[in-house]
Amino acid sequence: MRDNPYFGLMWVLIPFSLVSVGGGPSIFAPLQHQTVDVWHWISAREFVDLFAIARTAPGPGAMLTTLIGWKVAGWSGALVATVSLFGPASILCYGVARIYDRYRGHPWHTALERGLAPVAVGLIFAGALSVLRLSGGRPLTWIVALASGLALGYWSKLHPFIILFAGAAMFIAAFVLGWG
Repeated sequence: MRDNPYFGLMWVLIPFSLVSVGGGPSIFAPLQHQTVDVWHWISAREFVDLFAIARTAPGPGAMLTTLIGWKVAGWSGALVATVSLFGPASILCYGVARIYDRYRGHPWHTALERGLAPVAVGLIFAGALSVLRLSGGRPLTWIVALASGLALGYWSKLHPFIILFAGAAMFIAAFVLGWG
């Protein structure tokens, strides 16, 4: 399997597809571990760079897997990675949604929703911490990340580009002042 990058991509991404409760950000931490530490497809720096590209490009942040597939095996790797991540989850979601709607309002339905919400938040938080650790861990990085999270938590309708530009401005100011 290690000799065939396509099977490797499927081996890693199909299980992530089926457990990505909370969306793409919930799998960033284990995705980083698999692609950098286990399979050695990319370096930690490349993961951060691809993460940044995926977050600023239009579309879901989980398109990070498409970029990893492209890095591993070119355009065909990008296609395999994308289908491996989005295909199984889409099929599962369709099937579960048909059953789930049938039981809306039942006590177990509400309990399940309440139980999965903190799991999703925890997985997303683990992904954010994983990317922060890979980014170098400088204090300014952590301050900007925390400020961004608090700003988006407080002003939920704030456009993400405002946060991106504010963070960039803070890093430029730090560089000009000799702090970076």
